[in-house]
Amino acid sequence: MHWQLYPQDEVLTEALAASLNISTITAQVLINRGIKDADSANEFLNPTLQGLHDPFLMAGMEDAVSRIISAISGKEHITIYGDYDTDGATSTALLVRFFDMIGVKVDHYIPHRIKEGYGMHMASVKTLHERRTDLIITVDNGINAVEEISYAKSLGIDVIVTDHHEPSQRLPEAVAIINPKRGDCSFPFKGLAGVGVAFNLVMALRQKMREREFFKEGGEPRLRELLDIVAIGTVADVVPLMDENRIFVKFGLEELKKSSNKGLIALRIISGLEPHQINASSTAFRLAPRINAAGRLEDQEIGVRLLTTKDPEEATELAQTLHSLNSKRQSIEAAILKETSKIISEDKDYVKMLGLTLAGDNWHPGVIGIVATRIAEEHKKPAVVISLEGDKGLGSVRSIGDYNVIEALRSCGDLLMSYGGHKHAAGLTIAKDKIDEFTRRFNEYVSSTLSEDDRIDTMFVDNEISSGEVSEELIEELERMEPFGEKNPEPVFCLREMKVSDAKIVAEKHLKLKFAGDMVILDAIGFGMGHHGVAPHDVLDVAFVPQRDTWRGAGAIQLKLRDLKMA
Repeated sequence: MHWQLYPQDEVLTEALAASLNISTITAQVLINRGIKDADSANEFLNPTLQGLHDPFLMAGMEDAVSRIISAISGKEHITIYGDYDTDGATSTALLVRFFDMIGVKVDHYIPHRIKEGYGMHMASVKTLHERRTDLIITVDNGINAVEEISYAKSLGIDVIVTDHHEPSQRLPEAVAIINPKRGDCSFPFKGLAGVGVAFNLVMALRQKMREREFFKEGGEPRLRELLDIVAIGTVADVVPLMDENRIFVKFGLEELKKSSNKGLIALRIISGLEPHQINASSTAFRLAPRINAAGRLEDQEIGVRLLTTKDPEEATELAQTLHSLNSKRQSIEAAILKETSKIISEDKDYVKMLGLTLAGDNWHPGVIGIVATRIAEEHKKPAVVISLEGDKGLGSVRSIGDYNVIEALRSCGDLLMSYGGHKHAAGLTIAKDKIDEFTRRFNEYVSSTLSEDDRIDTMFVDNEISSGEVSEELIEELERMEPFGEKNPEPVFCLREMKVSDAKIVAEKHLKLKFAGDMVILDAIGFGMGHHGVAPHDVLDVAFVPQRDTWRGAGAIQLKLRDLKMA
């Protein structure tokens, strides 16, 4: 792995540190994140709910709110139309819970990942018509459902679209379209997840209902109680943790720690998390995958029920179901990875190929995206993994670096039944008898366009520091930068020529080290790094994240290793 040190600007760093009364180390990290003046830094380090934007800056919001209030007043049948991933499930649950708070019963519909696929469909619109739906509110989908929304309109169903995906040139004929990525939308932040767009709708609804005295006799909903759900969906969708997303996650995680949501309490317990262990990372890797497992393997209705139930017994049962599904997902994923590894190791052609395509009968389509990601990461090559059923296959495509896999698919477009996605991740449908030709042409295109830079695994290092600078004070300063995630990664530092005083393997695969530093002993943990073969007296350069070891409850300083090299 190549370590890339951020450019260091001593003058700017010292000025920012002095104006904020923080260390130059933390000031440099802020500068590395693009935060270079005191006002921006203060806003970043001290987010408030008052920092949320006016939801009515969102194009279409006035029309959406007006139509929903009309539906509430007329006791119309409202259906929330969601999606099967975690963002879609949390978006759906958010609206269901909000309407429940104001005493309005609504239905919801989640398409089945395998039987129906993403988004609105003619058949599902017909089903909702048969259920006497008057108004559909989409969440995390709908921006490109032009034909489906026209069909709904022909059946007398109004549709409000809330979405965050890129719109095409032609927008659907909906009553209102709320999407910050609309070309005519003046909302200042474009990076919301679907659940963030839905929360803006909820804020606008409450505001307008308050103005119209819906709550003059009480019952005004406390929206802060819904931020636990918003935080999970935002983290899971890997959107930039900046601007509104940072506020949602910062305050949402605080709500999650003390949540009264029966489903989230049960999910936290089954995930083995104590309240003090909840952060963006544990949410992303412990909570969100369990919700996502329902949509991957069965029906995301399970996830929505978990997030909306008021019955603690049902919550416990649903959390256990999600936990079991996640374990099953991990087993299926491991089995497919074992198969793909065998194929790659036994076929010499794969060593030469730069664009990998692997296909197998009945590989579960709900997990092939994860498998493609693992293969691409391990081999540093774009990967296509195809699940075959009958005479066709469903494929997931994953990229590396900044390589554009959509362009690669476009070069083979005549062989595909359909494809779509973005430069880093895509999906496709292909006839079985076209796979061999696709494998050849995909590899040819990738081989001619993939650069060596795309294949270099680069880790950005914020600063090179001394062991004596790893302190409680530094960790306290860095904790103010939480939550960490997309566009605000955990700060990574480098220590040079650290002497190992103790080394051992824990839980069969993790590396536990002690370093003798400048008048200090530092503990370190390298998750999944047991293969490095480190021994006492070795001298290492280490890249790490300084943190508290909260898993043991003591909160002692620990280095979370990202990489190591012999000095």
